[in-house]
This record gives sequence, C-alpha cells and structure tokens, in this order.
Amino acid sequence: MGIVTGAEFIRRIDQLNNEVWINGEKVQGKISEHQAFKGILKSKASLYDMQHMPSHREFLTYREPKKGSLANFSFKCPVSKQDLIERRKATELWASANAGLMGRSPDYINSAIMSLGAASKLLGTNNPEFGKNIEKLLENAIQNDLSFTHTFINPQTNRSVSYFEGEDDVIAARVVDETPEGIVIKGARLLATQGGITDELLVLPAGGNFIDESYIYGFIIPSNTPGLKFLCRESFVYSDSSFDHPLSTRFEEIDSIVVFDNVLVPWDKVFLYKDLNVAFAMSQEVDMFTLLSYQAVTRQVVKTEFLLGLAEKMIQTINISEHQHVKEKCSEIIVNLEIMKALLLASETNCSFNEWGMMTPDANPLNAAIIYYPKIYPRMVEILHLLGASGLISIPGEKDFNSEIIRPELDKYLQGAASTAEERVKIYRLAWDLTMSAFGSRQTLYERFFFGDPIKLSTSLYNGYDKNRFVDMVKEFLK
Repeated sequence: MGIVTGAEFIRRIDQLNNEVWINGEKVQGKISEHQAFKGILKSKASLYDMQHMPSHREFLTYREPKKGSLANFSFKCPVSKQDLIERRKATELWASANAGLMGRSPDYINSAIMSLGAASKLLGTNNPEFGKNIEKLLENAIQNDLSFTHTFINPQTNRSVSYFEGEDDVIAARVVDETPEGIVIKGARLLATQGGITDELLVLPAGGNFIDESYIYGFIIPSNTPGLKFLCRESFVYSDSSFDHPLSTRFEEIDSIVVFDNVLVPWDKVFLYKDLNVAFAMSQEVDMFTLLSYQAVTRQVVKTEFLLGLAEKMIQTINISEHQHVKEKCSEIIVNLEIMKALLLASETNCSFNEWGMMTPDANPLNAAIIYYPKIYPRMVEILHLLGASGLISIPGEKDFNSEIIRPELDKYLQGAASTAEERVKIYRLAWDLTMSAFGSRQTLYERFFFGDPIKLSTSLYNGYDKNRFVDMVKEFLK
C-alpha cells in the first residue's frame, strides 16, 4: 500500500474507535470531529498529504525494496551520510509546516521503530521470534504508513529511592499473566502524547524496575486493543477561533495516561520479554535514542527559527529596533539558533556505522543539544515577554474586531508603526499563544523535560563522554 493521504489517515483513526476519555467522558463518534482533537488531526493529515505533492515527494518518500511502493522517509534505514542529510531535510520540511510545535509528528516514533528493526538480531539474541516480530512490525508500519505514540514512564506515585511496588495493588504497568496467546499487562504508564489518536502504541521498558522481570517488556499493539484506555488531560483548545488561538487550534497534541486493564498482548507483537541483558543492550547499542535526538534537535532548530522570526516581527510592528537592549535580546536568540545548528551539523559530520549497519549521527553533539535546549527555551520565551510587554495583554479577540461599535476605537488605539490594529493584534496573539496561554506554557514545560530529567541527562553525558585524552593533555602539560 505505501504512503497514505491525510483523508485516509483520518478515516483510519476514526474507524479504530479507540477508548479515549476527556473531561470525564468517553469520546463517542468520530474523534476527528471532537473539538479537542480535530485541530491536531487535521494538522497531521496535512503532513501525510505533503508526501503526495510532486514538489515534496522526493524529500518525504523513498522506494522501499520489498514491494517497490513509496514509503515515508522516516522508515528508511540510513546507510550513508547522505541518507542522514536527506532525513534531516525531510524532518525540517515537516517541522516547518507546524513551526516545530508538533513534538510528535509521525517521523519521531517512526525513527524509533526503524532503529529497533535495524537491530532485530539483537532483540532475537535469546529468542529468535522476537527478532522476527520487530521485523514484521516494522514492515507492517512501512506498508501501511502507520502512526504511533509511545510510553515508557511509570506513574509518579512514589519517587523515593527506596520505594518498591508490591504485587497486591498494581500501579505501574507490569506483566500479571503469561498465556499461550501472549502476555497480560495491568497497570498504567505515562505520558503518551497524542495518545488515542494514532494507529498503534509502542511500549518500551521503564527505567528503575529492572529488579523485577515482570516490568521488562517491549511490544507494539493497535490503539484499539481491548482493555487499552487513554485518559487525557484537559484540552487547551478553548475555541474554534484561529484568530484568538492561532496555535492551540492547530497543534494542541493532548497528553494522556495509558491504562492497561488486563490487556492481552499477542506473542507476535512482543519483541522484548524478561531479558535484562537484551533490555540493557537495547538502550546502549540500538542507537534508537540517538535517532530520536536527531529528529528532535532538527525540529528544535526549526522552532528556534520561528521564535526568531516572531521576535523580529514584533520588533518591526511597533518599531523598537533602534533600541540597543532590543538588539541584544534578539541576538541571544540568534546565538542559540547558530549553536543548535552547529551541534546538529557536527552530529552529521561525525556520523558512523553502528554494529547493525545503520549510519548513526554522533551522539555527543546531540546529547549536548538536548541538555542545552531545555535551558535556553524558557529564556527565549522570556525574551518574547520582554519584547511584547503590555502588548501581550492588550490583545482583543475576534469578536471585538467584529463589533461595529468598538472596531473604530480598536483600529485607532491598537495600530502599529508598520501595521493595522488587526495585524498587530494577530502578531501579538501569536506570541501570547506561544508563550503565555495554556498551550504556550505546556510548550515550555515540554521542552524543559522533552528527554526526561535534565540532571539525569547531564549525568549520563558526563559518565559516557570520553574525557581521557583531555586528561592526558593536562598530564603532558604538567610534564
């Protein structure tokens, strides 16, 4: 089958009839028509449609060898530096369609599944069937252009070092039974972004539970598997007005708790089970995390470009570019952008083959980027606050501008040096929705913790970074 259109994607998600709960109610009917989900589904559908555009097809697809059909670029295993560059350009193209605000565009988890498929021999080390399973799951994803969400975090019930969950009251999802048909999972997992609005769910081992082998598993199942529930947080889509909420109406992804109510996972969907050695090797040798970082940093570069463009547009609108402190603030964003671009380029330049024949970007620059960006993103948000000041509060809505009585006053008092009042308010509402609304606040938190605890990430970088030659340099100097 190969690549699908946006309409085919939405029709498929509607037909799944996934069990999704929001505001205390189960979603009934077509989820693509529900106010909380229709915007993001429409935005995702536009990405699938881009695959069919003659001007984009070369970048967003490739001819897969088994059946000769066109497939999404993110399923292609890179085997050269050029493959990586083309992959990055395709991600840039998709990210540009949503200003880098869609953290879970389809190419993100696709990259993880592709990486797992490339390392199928590792997953099949002690059970060849698991290796075959991931190959079949990847092939199914390629042929049907599937979309995925994922979960690999346990509920934050008790995060003390000494806490160990008992068997009587299951909270974190674990294997509670093993049958000839498959394994039975009970409990909950966090934090599935776009949970319930994708075709399938990728489940990976959660850190901290490897003492008990009932927590060591990996599988992919359809989102409508019996017993699987997605409990969503409050939606940040507060109206259908793209004037009032220019970003949340299109890119609000929704985050969900995944509940496994005695879910039977068939054996042919399992690629890891009760094998600590393979689980550890998977985290160290598959380079799945590296490919995810590569996609994420590419998206963050695009997002930073959007922030810079928005900052400059705000500056032009009220003509404040002559102020030195304004230039200094905007220069901060420029420096951040160039650093992120340089780290991304360095990862490409120093790429190498991993053990499984996949061309992999250098992890060190990417690890530096994913530690750096959570620190600079809140500062760039602050810069937009400082540039916008009261202009981020004086932002009447669409209905105000539609009022014949007060419209003349708005046109007079809210005009910009280089814009009409309506144009100015649209620009500042855009900045507000990115930095101050519920949607914008979630974006900041999202970037702060995109890859997890920043302290653990820093510790991991320190532990894994080869510092010996630098120590030797000092030793030589002391001689």
